[in-house]
This record gives sequence, structure tokens and C-alpha cells, in this order.
Amino acid sequence: MKRILLTGAEGQVGRELQHSLTPLGKVICASRGEIDFSQPDAVQAAVTAMQPDLIVNAAAYTAVDRAESEPELAQLVNAVTPAMLANAAQQLGVGLVHISTDYVFDGQHYLPYLETDSTHPLGVYGATKLAGEEAIRVTGCLHLILRTAWVYGTYGKGNFVKTMLRLGAERPEIRVVVDQIGSPTWSRDIAQAIAHLIPQLNPETAGTYHFTNSGVASWYDFAVAIFEEARLLGWNLQLQRVIPITTEDYPTPARRPAFSVLSHQKILPLLGEHPPHWRQSLRSMLVELRQAV
Repeated sequence: MKRILLTGAEGQVGRELQHSLTPLGKVICASRGEIDFSQPDAVQAAVTAMQPDLIVNAAAYTAVDRAESEPELAQLVNAVTPAMLANAAQQLGVGLVHISTDYVFDGQHYLPYLETDSTHPLGVYGATKLAGEEAIRVTGCLHLILRTAWVYGTYGKGNFVKTMLRLGAERPEIRVVVDQIGSPTWSRDIAQAIAHLIPQLNPETAGTYHFTNSGVASWYDFAVAIFEEARLLGWNLQLQRVIPITTEDYPTPARRPAFSVLSHQKILPLLGEHPPHWRQSLRSMLVELRQAV
């Protein structure tokens, strides 16, 4: 049976991967104590000792604003340690699946980004994720880099959906940015896509791909949809109004791309079908979250 090493197994994508990867082999969930991404020197030796047949890396430093004040830690987790994983994969002769981000782009496009479009991250988070991508490619290991965007899920400490639900239960009105456009993406859909792609990973299909849910939205659109769906499910909300604001009205330490929609053109032949629409996936996630609370 294939041994699949899963790093970042307790994150919102990692928790979903624990389930989606199970049909493909024995999933080895590496805890932070076993593979500490802030200690890259020990990572390669630890992975080599585990002798996996495949490495799936769902670990990342994802605190976009905090990364501006912790660039060294973000670089360690998002770039240096993935390079160590890639070196281990190359030495073992196994594949590496790595999750990256839409934040490698600057958001100046008006059409969905292709994998071949020029990258130009606006902040530390995007820059360190891009550095991780480049470090993996340099090793020459068999790899699949999956860029995704606007991730939310049932698991994990916090994401936009959970934040909106919390604020909506506490406040009569919320202000949400309307001039940043992307594709909200359910962590389960990412995990299922990865499980579908892994059996197809070979030297011809290796490379970088984009995957998000279908459709586009602003953060404001996303918030309005969350509250509409939550009300239908009986969520107790105090919210009466969602107010659209601009990025300038809500300054943050990190700059974010104004438009980061990712093209599905390259990945569609491997997936065999379009990803679910973001609103459909949001509804499914909220049903599950509602049952869990």
C-alpha cells in the first residue's frame, strides 16, 4: 500500500485531505512535533526516515497581515521548508504535491490568471509562497503545485465564513470590502481535487495548476451570500445590514490583489469537469457547520 506523508494535517485543507487521500493509500499525518516547519534543517532527515511514497504539503504560514511583521518566519515555513520537502522527494524518487496561492499575483489583470502569467506578489505572504514554488521547481523533483484562493472550511481556527458568522451574531451592521474580486473556495473541494490529481501525476502532467471553485465574487458578495444562506439554515443573527466599502476604507498591513481570479483552463482536462460553483459549495459547508454547532 502506498504511504502518503501529509504535512499540515490539522489545517482546514489538511483535515479534509486526511479523508480524501485515504482511498489512495496509508495516510501518515505528520504532527508539528515530528516535522516542525520553523526548523527546516531537521525536515529533510525526518521525511527521509519516514520513507513515504508521496508527500502532500498542506502546511503554510497563512497569516497575511502578520507576515508583514514576521517575514523571517513566513520565509521559513512557506519557502525554506518546502524546499527541504522537495529535496527529500527528489532523493527518495517520489512526488510532491504543494499548495500555493493567488497572492503570487498583483491583481492588475482583468481576465482570469493563467499559470504562465507573470507573478508579482504585493506582500510578504505572497512573496514567500512564490519563493516556495520556485524552490520546489529548482530541485527537479516530480511535483504538482496547486494554486488556490479565498479558502474557507469547516475545520481550522478561523476563516472568512466563520468570522462573518461570528460578527453577524454580534453586530447589527458589518462593513466589507467590495473592490477585491476572487473565487471563494471550499477546502473540501481542494482536497478532493488533489485526490483526483494524484493518480495522474507523472513527468508529463507535473507542474503548476490553478484550482478554485467556479464563479467570482467580491468579499462583499461573499459576505452577503454567507448571511443569506445562514438565515435559510436558521442561524441566529443580529445583522441587519452589510455595507460595501473600498480597500482604501479598510487599510491593512498587507496589500491584497484587487483581482485574483484563477483560470481553470489547464486543470480541466485532468479534473474532467468544472469545479462546483462557489455558492453551491458555500451552502454545503454551512449545512455541515450548522450540524456541528
